[in-house]
Amino acid sequence: MGKLDGRVAFITGAARGQGRSHAVRLAQEGADVIAVDICSQLESVRYPMGTTDELEQTAEEVRATGRRIVARRADVRDVTALRAAFDEGVAELGPVDIVLANAGIGAGGSAVTEEQEWDDVVGVNLTGVWNTGRVAIPAMVERGRGGSIVLTSSTGGLIGVGIPTAGFLGYTAAKHGVVGLMRSWANYLAPHNIRVNSVAPTAVRTPMAADGDLQAIMERSPQLAQALSNAMPVDLVEPLDVSNAIAWLVSDDARYVTGTVVPVDAGQLNKR
Repeated sequence: MGKLDGRVAFITGAARGQGRSHAVRLAQEGADVIAVDICSQLESVRYPMGTTDELEQTAEEVRATGRRIVARRADVRDVTALRAAFDEGVAELGPVDIVLANAGIGAGGSAVTEEQEWDDVVGVNLTGVWNTGRVAIPAMVERGRGGSIVLTSSTGGLIGVGIPTAGFLGYTAAKHGVVGLMRSWANYLAPHNIRVNSVAPTAVRTPMAADGDLQAIMERSPQLAQALSNAMPVDLVEPLDVSNAIAWLVSDDARYVTGTVVPVDAGQLNKR
């Protein structure tokens, strides 16, 4: 018997990395999953983004736990497409109890204008989070059964990284904005017994962080590598470390935890 038996989770950015890890971890606790991902490449993103094959791999891993999943392609910047994916998932799996607004990009370095670099990273990392909430929240409120929402921010959403490029400035601004959204929604939704929190990871071993290749990060931006320096003797945390924190936050074990940021940062913030 899992802590999330009978619940349905709506997860964005689920093709791989943290999103896949969250989907599998919540499925292990008994949740069914509606998983979405853009499954295409943005021109402003240097590293390869998730694919339809990777989203299907997520689906296979969730099914291997014995849980159900509806996996759909959707760009979180497109609220109409996101709502369609949400509605299809609900029609098959039932009402959503858990929302993980996880989709995010680390833009920068490609041959695009500053305006496009800024627009893409803010569009995915902030507008996409807002879209995820406005797609899912009305149905959760109407149902009247409570629930839990976790927005993925970053240590960069709590500090100033200090790299004055459009991509990094947009990323930092967006992740700060995610914390503001979380706090506002937490106050609005508390009377409905819907809890809203945020996680703030340090660098996580995913393609966004060059899959843990610190040499690649150093070559790309020594300033960034310095900003990502942790207090504990680890260079990066694993996706599962973030998933474990989220599994606790969305469970009844954290039933009175709302409006807070949970750092999964190996002590990085405490160093400052």
